[in-house]
Amino acid sequence: MLKYSRQREAIKNFLMTRHDHPTADVVYSNVRTEFPNISLGTVYRNLTLLADLGEISRLRVGDGVDHFDADTHPHYHFVCNECGSVTDLETEGIDRVLEAASRHFDGLVQGHVTYFYGLCPHCMQKAQKTS
Repeated sequence: MLKYSRQREAIKNFLMTRHDHPTADVVYSNVRTEFPNISLGTVYRNLTLLADLGEISRLRVGDGVDHFDADTHPHYHFVCNECGSVTDLETEGIDRVLEAASRHFDGLVQGHVTYFYGLCPHCMQKAQKTS
């Protein structure tokens, strides 16, 4: 049984208020308002622990830093190539993707990670205004 930690609970609660998939640095900056003496190392350790326990998701989208998501249900993410934002991408057919992957594989496919890349609506509007 894992010992209760107010700091860990604050980290998880902060993530539950966000839908922009913040990095550890963003989590640290915000949790420090409640716990001024918390260290960045403590935030990293707790994010890793929460991810390892399956209570949050760790996203590695190719920008060299981990992003974190409190929403652990199966869903896809969109990464903007311009501003780097990471957002949820609501799609249908997640189960069909698993079925298709399993069809020609003798093992057991239990999940998958897929990221979609392109321009977010904000960056698309910016690009249209400058062209």
